[in-house]
Amino acid sequence: VQIPMAALAGVMIMVAISTFDWASVKNLAKIPKTDAAVMVATVAIVLLTHNLAIGVLAGVLLSAIFFAAKISSVKVKEELVTSEEKKVYYVQGQLFFASVNDLPNKFSFDDSIKQVEIDLTNAHLWDDSAIGALDKIEVKFAQNNIEVHYSGLNEASEQLKNRIGGLSQASGH
Repeated sequence: VQIPMAALAGVMIMVAISTFDWASVKNLAKIPKTDAAVMVATVAIVLLTHNLAIGVLAGVLLSAIFFAAKISSVKVKEELVTSEEKKVYYVQGQLFFASVNDLPNKFSFDDSIKQVEIDLTNAHLWDDSAIGALDKIEVKFAQNNIEVHYSGLNEASEQLKNRIGGLSQASGH
């Protein structure tokens, strides 16, 4: 109560000036566009709202959205094993709500094979939408009388798949 408000405001301004990374302004053109967008948006929101908490929250949310978009790319490679009338699909990436929308489109359901192996060695299942996408793939293969097996699930993904369920769990695959 005894410290004048003007003195507190001066201290806050000096702290802000001294803690701001001024070199980041010079390097704005060199850093990734997403990082620059987060930085500019955070500063703009703080200036518009006069509320640091809202600016930081917006920056964190924007970073999370950019991160999810960045890791949502899933690659699927296929290999035909003609001697066994089998196709192996190698899935690589993080499987979660943002990455599984087009996953079923990366599989060929009309092949004249008897079984499919989905190798998830280089993939990780994060949520129920990943399990749902795998179930959708299984259903499409089952409609063509193609048996589906999984391999390479890491421990956390296996636990999630077992906990949530899915077609392969119910049918014993």
